[in-house]
Amino acid sequence: MAEKKKPNPIDIHVGSRVRLRRTMLGMSQEKLGEHLGITFQQIQKYEKGANRIGASRLQEIARVLNTPISFFFEDAPGGTTDEQPGFGEAESSNYVVDFLSTSEGLQLNRAFVKIKDPKVRRKIVEMVRALTGETD
Repeated sequence: MAEKKKPNPIDIHVGSRVRLRRTMLGMSQEKLGEHLGITFQQIQKYEKGANRIGASRLQEIARVLNTPISFFFEDAPGGTTDEQPGFGEAESSNYVVDFLSTSEGLQLNRAFVKIKDPKVRRKIVEMVRALTGETD
């Protein structure tokens, strides 16, 4: 019996970042597929890492999702090391991705960015810090 090939960890990561960005925008798999001229099933395979996303397709996905290609590789496994100074970026925190991967995080993020008054936004941050007991 043939052994089923496991997806590459980078393909899984890039696919999960496609899903994260798509859900951040409130876009369905079907809608993304329409923009790309492919089926939602293909989007599902990309997001699970079952199918590898080619460079030109990734560029098109980045355009449709209005994000730089580098977004899909942030916090990727096997990232930069100290041996590559000057080429590595500062490590971003996984807690942001974890937060935006939740329904509440997405809802809060969408609502927060709609607040135009910077003073109101600052007050909300202060209120959340007060609720958590954090002092800064």
